[in-house]
Amino acid sequence: MDRLVAMEIFVRVVETGSFSAAARVLNVGQPAVSKAVARLEEGLSVRLLIRSTHGLSLTEAGQSYYDRAKRAIAEADEADLAARGAGAGLTGRLRICAAVTFARLHVIPYLHPFLESHPGLTLDLVLDDRMTDLVEEGIDMALRMGSLGASSSLTARRLASAPHCVVGTPLYFGRSGIPAAPAELIAHTAVIYEREGSTWSFRKGATEVSVSVSGPLRINSAEGVRAAVLADLGLAVASAWMFSSELRSGTVQRVLTDWSLPAIDLWAVYPPGQKPSAKARAFADFVAAQTTAIGVL
Repeated sequence: MDRLVAMEIFVRVVETGSFSAAARVLNVGQPAVSKAVARLEEGLSVRLLIRSTHGLSLTEAGQSYYDRAKRAIAEADEADLAARGAGAGLTGRLRICAAVTFARLHVIPYLHPFLESHPGLTLDLVLDDRMTDLVEEGIDMALRMGSLGASSSLTARRLASAPHCVVGTPLYFGRSGIPAAPAELIAHTAVIYEREGSTWSFRKGATEVSVSVSGPLRINSAEGVRAAVLADLGLAVASAWMFSSELRSGTVQRVLTDWSLPAIDLWAVYPPGQKPSAKARAFADFVAAQTTAIGVL
């Protein structure tokens, strides 16, 4: 087996945490994955992985080999692209993680030109609103919203910034009235998105106001918040991307427009210690250009 292919299989086993998971990611049989790692260890005359009932763990030699294998694979990809020239298409597999609603609304519908430009590229989209472990899930790049935190070890690139706004349907506002100031939100029914919390902070010039809202519905996903707002169940604070088409059509209205809420950033993030591949960088460029083109962020 080609040495680089064996390296790639080994890296996927480490990142996914098992031979079976790596086989699913690589779309090959589990015996082929096990055999590749065994031959790699045999050729190196060293144990790379410790197999136990609790799973897999790296030996000291395995950790060192994993770190260098990741860099070697990235360098090989870069070398291939350089040899083919800047106009050549990307090839291989790219595993991307993104929030469900953002991907459904603003990535998947616009993928055709990107994939058409790179017919040799296979894109694995993992849609999940959780903060997925990039290494464990074998993710090459994730699209994430919000603050990454000062202690984050992830390599990251900010792609865009999204405004937050208070939104609701005309039917809801017709029934409950339109708030003229943040304090009036106390009398309204809020659809509370767990990620945003029930305390909303507003600013106008030098004035800052925080309001604690309430409502009978608390939801842990953007899809659920969208459904609840569109069902006239209450108002919500949301990123503009979440209701972009509805805001343009008037199906959903924005209120308290003279007050601002903290913006939310869109990031392309990569596993710690990993140089972003040309494929991942190209996809990040595509997303950044797409969000600009449709005027969402």
